Amino acid sequence: MHRKLISIVFVLLSLGACGPRVQEYRLGEGYAATSVNAAVFRAASVTSDARCQFAAWYDAGGTVMVARRELDPGSGWIVQATDLRGDCTDAHNTISLGLDGAGYLHISWAQHGVPLRYARSRTPYHADFEVVGQMVDADLERHVTYPEFRRFSDGDLLFAYRDGSSGNGDLVLNRYETAAGRWTRIQSKLIDGEGQRNAYWQMYMDAQDVIHLSWVWRETWMVETNHDLCYAASRDGGRTWQRSDGTVYGLPITLETAEVAWKIPQGSELINQTSMTADPQGRPCIASYWREPGDSIPQYRIVRFDGLIWSATQAGERTSPFSLSGGGTKSIPVSRPQIVADGKRTWLIFRDVERGSRVSLAESSNLLDWRVRDLTKDPVDAWEPSLDYERWKRDGVLDLFVQRVGQGDGEKTVDLPPQPVRILEIRR
Repeated sequence: MHRKLISIVFVLLSLGACGPRVQEYRLGEGYAATSVNAAVFRAASVTSDARCQFAAWYDAGGTVMVARRELDPGSGWIVQATDLRGDCTDAHNTISLGLDGAGYLHISWAQHGVPLRYARSRTPYHADFEVVGQMVDADLERHVTYPEFRRFSDGDLLFAYRDGSSGNGDLVLNRYETAAGRWTRIQSKLIDGEGQRNAYWQMYMDAQDVIHLSWVWRETWMVETNHDLCYAASRDGGRTWQRSDGTVYGLPITLETAEVAWKIPQGSELINQTSMTADPQGRPCIASYWREPGDSIPQYRIVRFDGLIWSATQAGERTSPFSLSGGGTKSIPVSRPQIVADGKRTWLIFRDVERGSRVSLAESSNLLDWRVRDLTKDPVDAWEPSLDYERWKRDGVLDLFVQRVGQGDGEKTVDLPPQPVRILEIRR
């Protein structure tokens, strides 16, 4: 492995007197012929604690690159090539990072229905990975997709993944006990597709360690069979789960028992795997897009629980139709959105061909009136937003992973050479 120091290259974007301040850091170049470095379900592409921040991506040859910086003002990024490699032609093979309470970096990469690939650093705050392989039981970790790390306030880690395949899969949860240095199984089948469907989820862990989980059901491999937006929450680290009214789920959660936060029929251009957040009072807020019956135009929408009822509002006004159908990674004129909130304002981050396929941010104080700004001047093509959730919760700073990438429909590559990897740092 090798390292290189990247000098800080930054651009301050003028977004108006009332807008957020944006600073750009350029880290190197990454593979760009698919969206493997820039899929929305990367959790996390960037992660941190109060001392250090890490980012990861694949370079042109499929080598996992890791960048590290101290979070002291003025510190630069150090970029390191690891010994890990992945198949970049499959956009599902994303890289997920977790940083535990002792400073050890955890990584899972190149996971699409294959045995678990997992490594952790030998030294705190370094990317000197040792491939561990299994977490709990190799016999139970043979068909892993969508690896996702989340961090508890005590420094332990939650690891979520799908066991199975599209249209036939279950949600699994593990917990890493930092003090003991070991993984334990929390749920082997939290959401059960019953061999007929699977849940495509989005997750958020709030400042009180409440795990908020929402999902759509998919009946087959085909994206047009996505339907309904469902919800569950756990206040004890994932062991027990409740609906929004506090009633306790019997596990596993199934189609019949799931709380439907918003009813959405199949064939609605409803996308899977978006994002969610919670306000300081722990009230969940889910971002997605779909079209209403009788309309041909999918719109970004926010589904929110106010403590009593669920409601849905539209974020902005799109004017061009598109349709979702078929399987595999889709080439879509909009990105799946990311959402963050601080109790005073909500930010929705997205990419839309109607805005020149730039990185865009919509801001609202009431989820009804939205002000939209573009954070980049150049297009990012098939990019989708991913971010450092830990820094957002800790410091109120939004660090976005940004790279121009392409994506052919149905797992096809496009003719796009390696593109710069950037971190956009957005401050209120």
